[in-house]
Amino acid sequence: MFSGAQVSLYPMSGNFAGIILGAIKGLDPYRDALRIETDDISTLLVGPPDVLFAAMRDLFVFAARSGEHCVLSAAVSRGCPGEPDDPICGINLGEGVRAPLAERIDAALTAVATTPVTDQPSAAQFSLYVMGTGDHMDEIYGCIDFLKRSGTFDKAKNFSTKLRGDAGAIFATLQQAFVNFGPPEGHVTLDITVSANSPTKA
Repeated sequence: MFSGAQVSLYPMSGNFAGIILGAIKGLDPYRDALRIETDDISTLLVGPPDVLFAAMRDLFVFAARSGEHCVLSAAVSRGCPGEPDDPICGINLGEGVRAPLAERIDAALTAVATTPVTDQPSAAQFSLYVMGTGDHMDEIYGCIDFLKRSGTFDKAKNFSTKLRGDAGAIFATLQQAFVNFGPPEGHVTLDITVSANSPTKA
């Protein structure tokens, strides 16, 4: 199943070009496992979700360690009917019936609790979109239950959920929301904004 993201990185600095070019080195360990295409607006990352979210995390953390206010914006998608089933994606969430929500929530909580720490405090907001299924609200409510128990939940906002914590835990939370909720063969997307070193922490 196709899995990918369009990612843009915004350092709030006069040295934005240097920070971005330095942060791109964070993608080096993932180049054999991802298809990476860059233009003047964003970078496309295509591959399995575990590699995809790890690459976004490292790209963001490299930039945030500059000490400057940095924001990563991403549109993440799996199962889009207009995209190819790219073999590099390696995503198989099963066919038809999925495990019960309670089991998926427990698995997601374990994954977040055991993720490596980056020592980069961060905040994020995101929205989950489960498309093409009549029980989409059950999946969204299940995701909300997971988020509230994840250790990264900050608050609910209009149209989104806010997370706060270590960048490693935040990206792990986002990955688990992406793969554990919604139909296994359906179209699921995340709209993500992650921020570090903001001058207006609230």
